Amino acid sequence: MRFARVLRPDGPAYGIVRDDVGEESMVQLIDGVPFGDWAETDQVAPLSSVRLLAPVIPTKILCVGKNYAAHAGEMGGEVPSEPLVFLKPPTAVVGPEDAIVLPALSEEVHHEAELAVVIGGLARKVPVDQAGLHIAGYACANDVTARDLQRRDAQWARAKGFDTFCPLGPWLDTDVDPTQGVRVQARVNGAPRQDGSTADLAFGVAELVSFCSQFTTLLPGDVLLTGTPAGVGPLADGDRVEVEVEGLGVLANPVQAEAG
Repeated sequence: MRFARVLRPDGPAYGIVRDDVGEESMVQLIDGVPFGDWAETDQVAPLSSVRLLAPVIPTKILCVGKNYAAHAGEMGGEVPSEPLVFLKPPTAVVGPEDAIVLPALSEEVHHEAELAVVIGGLARKVPVDQAGLHIAGYACANDVTARDLQRRDAQWARAKGFDTFCPLGPWLDTDVDPTQGVRVQARVNGAPRQDGSTADLAFGVAELVSFCSQFTTLLPGDVLLTGTPAGVGPLADGDRVEVEVEGLGVLANPVQAEAG
């Protein structure tokens, strides 16, 4: 099931993306949220006519660095012995078709295509074999990074945390199984940049959820970015970047320089 968060005249609302009600995909609004009780309504609109928002606004975004050996190598390192976790602020989140803004403080901003895990229920010190019970679903993500600041700073908060540096979408999908080797790609202006598979994750989704839950309580709607495959590269003013995760659709965002 795919849950989209859409903009309504009275504010954001959730709906189910349906392909079984006509010739084009439709959004059927629900009363409630995917993380709790909800019910279908009779309000239906074409998917092409609605404004898609980021599927969640998390309390925190946990990210995993160097989780693909090839990407760790291109960054001049190796996969660590345990997950390397850092945080992005919720203010970094934007949705489909929202602009990624290149900050004046950086001269080298990179895309990083990733599979995002969305937490569905409170998780604290969860065993690996129970991690799946706390996952609501998955989405595409772009862990946008100011690479020059990442190299300069002793930690990554600034390089990873600018506003607009965490595009999420296009929706929350409950049916994808990343253990089956889901393809993760990035394109810039239609040209391929990244092409990997979750089969190559050094630390799998269940292991990551369990690991993070040992030191912080995961709340419904929180997001875990699982790492990026090799091929990260620069973004420029006027670019259009697409992240595609097999079975999850395409997350597309224009890129623009910071005004002023």
